[in-house]
Amino acid sequence: MKNISKLLVVIVLIGFSLTSCKNSKEDNKETNTIVETEEKEVKTEQKTAVETVINANLASEEDLKGLGLSEAIVSSILEQRPFLVMNDLDAILQNTNKEALYKKMFVPFNLNTTAEADFKMIPGVGDKMAHEFDEYRPYISVKQFKREIGKYVDDDEVNRYLNYVFVPVELNTASEEDIKALPGVGKRMTHEFEEYRPYANLAQFRKEIGKYVNDKELKRLERLVYLKTE
Repeated sequence: MKNISKLLVVIVLIGFSLTSCKNSKEDNKETNTIVETEEKEVKTEQKTAVETVINANLASEEDLKGLGLSEAIVSSILEQRPFLVMNDLDAILQNTNKEALYKKMFVPFNLNTTAEADFKMIPGVGDKMAHEFDEYRPYISVKQFKREIGKYVDDDEVNRYLNYVFVPVELNTASEEDIKALPGVGKRMTHEFEEYRPYANLAQFRKEIGKYVNDKELKRLERLVYLKTE
């Protein structure tokens, strides 16, 4: 009887040990899955950061030097900005590999006013795509742009284009989402844009938003907005 009792104890202990090992393996497996997921998310964030194109109007001096630009060109950019159109920046980039540079730095084009030929300054945009950009004007929102251009390229490519273009917003009616889609406009500035509605004119916009930014930034922001005329 004692032998049977001992045997039962041994069997129970072995079963417990096997169960513990199994649980340990499952815990390790779950932990590894979490780690792998986090690593993938980090890599995705890093990839997104690499693919983000620097806005020449917002770049720091350190950012510009990091692009391999000469001190003379860096100084010119800092002195002459904000560039209201990409063409003004393009004009001062002499003896520069523009094709390579524009994959890293740009001044976003106004989708509704830019000449069709100028869209070809965007890396990877040729005659056909430049025509499609022009074809669907006027754009009333970024959503419209994504929907129309998404007929020709995948989501990743559409999102890449958003580094290079913007849709100006109507100050009194634009959604929060569309305002936040403007180059260099974040949550705080979006709130300020909405705070002073309705705007009677652009002079009021300059007065109110000028409380938060300097003259150069105000000039840059003004190019991103408009008011409907009766």
